[in-house]
Amino acid sequence: MARAGVDKRGVPAHIMGPRLILLLSVLALTLLGFVMIYSTSSVIALAQAESPATVDPMADTLNQIKFAVVGIAVAFVVWKFLPCSIWRGNLVWVVWALAFVLLVATVFAGTGEDEWGARRWLIVGPISLQPSEFAKIALVLVAARLFSDFREGAYTVPVFFALVFLLVLAPILIILGPQSDLGTAMICVVGVFAVMWLGEVPLRTLLVVAAVVVVLGLVGVFGEDYRRARLLVFMNPWDDGAGGYGTGYQIIHSLYALSGGGLFGVGLGNSHEKYLYLTQSDTDFIFAIIGEELGLVGALGVVVLFLLLLYAGMRIARTAPDNFGAMVAGGCTIMIVFQAFLNIAMVIGWFPVVGKPLPFISSGGSSLIATFIMVALILSVSQDAVNDSLAPARRRADLRVVRAEPEPPRSSGRAGSQAGSSRQGGRKSAASAGSTGGIGWDAVSSRSRSRGGADGERSGSSSRKGRR
Repeated sequence: MARAGVDKRGVPAHIMGPRLILLLSVLALTLLGFVMIYSTSSVIALAQAESPATVDPMADTLNQIKFAVVGIAVAFVVWKFLPCSIWRGNLVWVVWALAFVLLVATVFAGTGEDEWGARRWLIVGPISLQPSEFAKIALVLVAARLFSDFREGAYTVPVFFALVFLLVLAPILIILGPQSDLGTAMICVVGVFAVMWLGEVPLRTLLVVAAVVVVLGLVGVFGEDYRRARLLVFMNPWDDGAGGYGTGYQIIHSLYALSGGGLFGVGLGNSHEKYLYLTQSDTDFIFAIIGEELGLVGALGVVVLFLLLLYAGMRIARTAPDNFGAMVAGGCTIMIVFQAFLNIAMVIGWFPVVGKPLPFISSGGSSLIATFIMVALILSVSQDAVNDSLAPARRRADLRVVRAEPEPPRSSGRAGSQAGSSRQGGRKSAASAGSTGGIGWDAVSSRSRSRGGADGERSGSSSRKGRR
């Protein structure tokens, strides 16, 4: 029977509980994403079709399900077969090198999907991917590795900062500069800060790094005209210089969708703004459609699910067997949740439009697969915590107790008494020999019993000779 607070396999409840909360919240968000993508993409497919007979309203939803299957398969492999400790080895450098090569390739051979010509997508054969989504994972792993090694004295201070600039800051600058992806750059920075915080970096160092990041961020924002326009227009989208049809158009119709939903929404599938009034309703602004169709209750439900994910991920980071695992689990958790609230803040008009999807819900393969991999990294830390908690029980199970065999009937006379005492001495020597162990409990104890019996017989025969 399982003990209180321990399941049938002996896993403590404080480890299994957060894992279940994490899995259930991810499952709920993913299923909600399928429903909302179908609700929005079916209208888009109808508008883009040459004739109603050629419309496949399930096309985008089926693609999202395929991406989810691929992401879950990759995540399962990472969770079950790649323990978090493996990233302390050379594999982390291989992952970083691959991510960096893809980022550089995107700069020279990437394609843009917006009117400003930002290159964020890379086409490799039949596959179209966004390398910056996977670069987020590599940056968290490398940052955790660098800070962990630095705490152990592997680097001097100058070497450490040089490595941080080369391996962490340089990829972020590529994402912010040539790829013009301010949203992903912000998410990467927040992830690295989470790693630093969980790695117990001194507050003064955190403040210095934060100041440098703020300066670079201001340069990146005000260095481009369209970024500056987005930053200024979100505070008053109706004053965009085009009567609400310029840079403020998306925010205005997003607010229309949210206000039209009211408390309980207009009903699933009954959104008005998704009929091409609100652009990107299945990707960046899908939260607005959730608010319109499911109302304030549905929108708050999404917020609660992400808060549960945050709670579970940070609890897993807290139970990590080492500081490296805590940095990886906490960094991935904070990156996912920060991206979610960045998207929500953008949709409700509290932050400029930065073009980041809502994790698990928005349509898009690269984001979904990368997010599932981050969840797998969190679960691998939880698995390491399980293995660490079960290690003492497994060691106890490997031990074998030497049982004293019942003594045979004693023979009459002095000789029988002496032989019995000699056998008892043999068993004592066997037990002491087994406690020193080097071969195995059974082998040592049986060997000791045979020696003890022989010694007892020899001592008994010598005593009888003496009496004769």
